[in-house]
Amino acid sequence: MGRMHTHRHGKSHSIRPATLRAPSWITLTPAEIEALVIKYAKDGLTPSQIGIKLRDQHSIPLIKPITKKSIGQILEENDLKPEMPEDLENIVNKAVGLQKHLKENRGDNRNVRSLELIEAKVHRLSVYYKKIERIPKTWKYKSVVAQLE
Repeated sequence: MGRMHTHRHGKSHSIRPATLRAPSWITLTPAEIEALVIKYAKDGLTPSQIGIKLRDQHSIPLIKPITKKSIGQILEENDLKPEMPEDLENIVNKAVGLQKHLKENRGDNRNVRSLELIEAKVHRLSVYYKKIERIPKTWKYKSVVAQLE
């Protein structure tokens, strides 16, 4: 898959398992896996960090074939789902960091353009999340407000 604002292809990444069956080497039960997800969420890990930890430490490539639920669904059932989606929060944090950089380095015109592209992604993603009612319809990204968070 190509990247949105670059000329690079960006195909270097890990690949999901080809089959959607539960692997034979997993000895944990679905209840134990859900307990691990809840424990890691209470420790403050994001859903993607939980998935990486389960993959690397417990050899669980995907949760859904085993538990029949995704990490997000497990967190939602236990009222541990974050109020802002993880990808939107990461992009907002990236924009805030770039704004701080531009306050100190006013002549950095290349990163002014980068900030414009990042803010465009924030607006595009927020429209999607408002449409599926994941964030409130009144949520609005403002660069000054984002710095205060």
